[in-house]
Amino acid sequence: MRGKTGPKTEMSKTSNIIDFLEAGIRAESLRQKAIANNIANLETPGYRRLSVKFEELLSKALDSSGSADLSEMEGLIYQPKQTPVKSNGNDVNLEVEVGEMVKNTLRHKVYIRVLSKKYRQMELAMNTK
Repeated sequence: MRGKTGPKTEMSKTSNIIDFLEAGIRAESLRQKAIANNIANLETPGYRRLSVKFEELLSKALDSSGSADLSEMEGLIYQPKQTPVKSNGNDVNLEVEVGEMVKNTLRHKVYIRVLSKKYRQMELAMNTK
């Protein structure tokens, strides 16, 4: 009995890790688009910067039920409206956006590398005789 439960549990943990990583990659891709949009509208009068909520939504979903369908988890685009507004009504700051882009790129690379390693581990496990 113990042998049957072990592999199922292990596979379930691996699936959850992969789902988490894939959800993170989707969120970082959405965040990258929001940052690019902000930079593109740097001088647009009245434009308010966009941001993405993901980590908070993920945390809430995991805390509420103990498990979440990560394959359905998406980031939420919103306008924070907490940054200083310039005289033209625009609140985009190029330095802030570049900093956000660097952080986002690093998180994206980490997700991709860890996902790649998980797939490599699975491949090695399948090729073991």
